Amino acid sequence: MPRTYPLTKVRNIGIMAHIDAGKTTVSERILFYSGKIHKIGEVHDGGAVMDWMDQEQERGITITSAATTTSWAGHTIQLIDTPGHVDFTAEVERSLRVLDGAVALYCAVGGVQPQSEQVWRQSEKYAVPKIAFINKMDRVGADFFGVVEELQETLNANAVPVVIPIGKEEKFAGVIDLIAMKAVYYSEKDKGVTFTEEEIPAELVEEAKTWRANLIEKAAEQDDALLEKFFGGIEISNAEIIDAVRKATMARKMIPVYCGSGFKNKGIQRMLDGVVNFLPSPLDQPPVINAKDPSVSRKPEDTEPFAGLAFKIMTDKHMGKLTFVRIYSGILQQGTVVLNSSRGKEQRIGRLIRMHANRQEQITEAYAGDIVAVAGLSETRTGDTICTMDVKPVILESIEFPTPVMSISVKPANRGESDKMGVALRALADEDPTFLVSFDQETGETILSGMGELHLEVLVERMKREFSVIGEVGRPEVAYRETGTAAQQGSYKHIKQTGGRGQYAHVVMSLEPQGPGKGFSFVNEVKGGNIPSNFIPSVEKGVIHAMTRGPFAGYPVVDMLVTLIDGSYHDVDSSDFAFQEAGRACFKELFLKSAPQILEPVMGVEVTCPEDYMGPVTGSVCSRRGRIDSMETKGGDKMIRGFVPLNDMFGYSNSVRSLTQGRGSFTMQFERYEAVPFGIAEEIIEKQRAANKIR
Repeated sequence: MPRTYPLTKVRNIGIMAHIDAGKTTVSERILFYSGKIHKIGEVHDGGAVMDWMDQEQERGITITSAATTTSWAGHTIQLIDTPGHVDFTAEVERSLRVLDGAVALYCAVGGVQPQSEQVWRQSEKYAVPKIAFINKMDRVGADFFGVVEELQETLNANAVPVVIPIGKEEKFAGVIDLIAMKAVYYSEKDKGVTFTEEEIPAELVEEAKTWRANLIEKAAEQDDALLEKFFGGIEISNAEIIDAVRKATMARKMIPVYCGSGFKNKGIQRMLDGVVNFLPSPLDQPPVINAKDPSVSRKPEDTEPFAGLAFKIMTDKHMGKLTFVRIYSGILQQGTVVLNSSRGKEQRIGRLIRMHANRQEQITEAYAGDIVAVAGLSETRTGDTICTMDVKPVILESIEFPTPVMSISVKPANRGESDKMGVALRALADEDPTFLVSFDQETGETILSGMGELHLEVLVERMKREFSVIGEVGRPEVAYRETGTAAQQGSYKHIKQTGGRGQYAHVVMSLEPQGPGKGFSFVNEVKGGNIPSNFIPSVEKGVIHAMTRGPFAGYPVVDMLVTLIDGSYHDVDSSDFAFQEAGRACFKELFLKSAPQILEPVMGVEVTCPEDYMGPVTGSVCSRRGRIDSMETKGGDKMIRGFVPLNDMFGYSNSVRSLTQGRGSFTMQFERYEAVPFGIAEEIIEKQRAANKIR
């Protein structure tokens, strides 16, 4: 059955922003004005459609990205509402990987906040075109033009207003559309469903003309023919402006800026016009290319062989495991057998579902450009490619996720629930690539690792609510690392004779530190077959094994370059195992001579509070080994930015509330690893050695 809507009329978009900028509120208005829902749900009363999880409704935050499909002005819009909290950054990362465009949302008071910068960087990594929406224009301290300036300076974005506000704060009344040159007012009787276009108020005419000229000039800069007209003083039509802005937006050379108030139901429809006018359809995207073989590609057309990327896993209590798939080419039909080319496994497509948050609409086939949920892909993980069996397989570029920075231990409250807890943790780890589960053989504890306190707290709560498993949770532990700081070279011979065939392996290696974040590299420089080529991977395997639990304090080793220089072997006694042991032992000896040090995760912290509390707040940051980076005034509040070791941030939310009488808030995100001061490092090492019995 052919598709019922042309691909040119499809928009795959996400809404991305800092926490509490109003993403879910704006998403609810989009669904309401487009006729998808008939009653607006609010975040503050737990009624938002897109925040469908119990915990989302209770906490008033978005935890998991929710997908829905709606329509506007004859276009099909597939919308993903992403979380703003840094602990759930994986949800943003995987959503941006599969979207064609995004709405970057900003608070008119808060402006460009830390997580705004983080999601901006993520969107740039995946080359996602964007429009901006400055929300909360009705709030005290709202500053539309100030935020536009921040977008230009902080994000280096060519932010160009397409509308400007009529009034602000409690006097915010509507917007002036700079293309149509009309004032737009929204009816409060029907929550902004109806609006009127009127002449621009006399006192704002000159300002509107100035900003319209700015819009035309910026658009013309991206179009030579238009630029000629502009400098020649020739009238430029509205259609020409829209076309030029669209081209510039899709080339990521311009960010059209809208404004409004989601909560007061103003400005959303004009922003939706911007989505369909300026953001790309799947057809505007280049063909996807095979990550392993660039000569193989797929165009975004139904007639091409099927290829899709699994970007999200969700466990549904009725249907089991659901895999969210972005279809890049071809048609996906219920019941067909596809290849998971990332893992080399064949799988049958069960049910095909178009999602509306947690409500489902079953369909029989989906097309290029669609985002659907699939039941039946039991072997598929986040980032896997699924494709047709009929032609040469394609493997699409996967998704990179950040490394967890915090761990907790957990054990079932009842001894008999160990297996049940194992099933629950496996299901949750399937869904979330930044949630890792491991088992400590020495202590007998299950270790959960994630992106922060809130992340792990939510996962433990989900284990209780969704799988009926109550866990006893240990104190959160920081994910320390260790690294060497001085180059070393040496050799090691692994020799064992116990009667019969012995063990022999001899390696000569060097270690040297790499820059922060460079990871691990292994280089083979053995000449003349002194070590047979089939034993080289065994040496590397032994080194990696030694790095998993470092020789210095038992933490993973990072940022080291290991070079295998020389060695020798025995025709009879050499084996994979012997060379693994030689590699492991040689690395251990050299690493302990390399002036090792402990590294700790350092967080970028931003605290917002009234000016009266600035002294106690800055003191609290410094008392936690923090360094103040900047202080500024925004929207009447003071904003203090700094860097604090994660180990000193436990329980900080309670401290901020106490110090500011509940009027302050803070956010933090991982910045980098730094060396731990000597005195504190000694404490950490003693504690870790006691826990792991390292001698």
